[in-house]
Amino acid sequence: MIDTKVKICGVEFKNPVIAASGTFGFGKEYAEYFPLSKLGGISSKGLTFHKKEGNSGIRIYETTGGLLNSIGLQNPGIDEFIKEELPFMERQDTVILANVGGNTLDEYIKTIEKLNGTNIDMVELNISCPNVKEGGMAFGIKSETAFKVVGEVRKVCKKPLVVKLSPNAENIVHMAESCVKAGADALSLVNTFSGMAIDIKTRKPVFDNIIAGLSGPCIKPIALRMVYEVAKAVNVPILGIGGIIDYEDVLEFIMAGAWAVQVGSGNFIKPTITLDIINGIEQFMINEGIKSLEEIRGII
Repeated sequence: MIDTKVKICGVEFKNPVIAASGTFGFGKEYAEYFPLSKLGGISSKGLTFHKKEGNSGIRIYETTGGLLNSIGLQNPGIDEFIKEELPFMERQDTVILANVGGNTLDEYIKTIEKLNGTNIDMVELNISCPNVKEGGMAFGIKSETAFKVVGEVRKVCKKPLVVKLSPNAENIVHMAESCVKAGADALSLVNTFSGMAIDIKTRKPVFDNIIAGLSGPCIKPIALRMVYEVAKAVNVPILGIGGIIDYEDVLEFIMAGAWAVQVGSGNFIKPTITLDIINGIEQFMINEGIKSLEEIRGII
């Protein structure tokens, strides 16, 4: 017998595989391919207080070993999410993480206050959003800024609080330590790397915003290293993210110290890729005589 369950901040996941924010919507499209109850959890599309239409121009651009995206947090807004999207997610018998974004601290707080009264299991705070009151620099670049934001959010958040770290932070370990000190119950990392692409025929950037977010298999070695370093530095659960496309990737992240993982760009390669990964983990555990993932977590 094997046990793939993972308990994070008192919330039990059937297995360590979570659909990452921004690549799975609210699950409706993927439910046409497989029962979402098979997943450990789903991290929602990034939610903001007001509805956002997202960025103009090209939004997705394939690059070697990965994807560049400039979606711009397109989402229906928190009220519409609670009314129209959350009821569907609640029926799927899987853990719900509500990913929250915003351009001001006030937006974060007002959105989370709305979520307090719902049945979501966890809040995932995206601190990679640009802080409009500080000239557009992301909340998650400087540790001091992140500490303030997480601390203020912690005061109002009644759900387990997962803080999603940007790999573009000045120092990912210091950032992690600051967020934990400020009250984060868990951390998820990493978000996308800053990147860009140029159309050599038009002699212009591919994206209207010029800079976009890089994800996919090409970032996995760096993301894995960051998870390893952070896991050694903090004593809270970590959700590993970055280029995961098969069960071996998941096992690497767990051995590096992650409690669970999130699968992002891989969902675009194959809609049922998370099922393949879950089955692969189970078969590996059977073959290797591993009864629980705790046996291999953080063994590196």
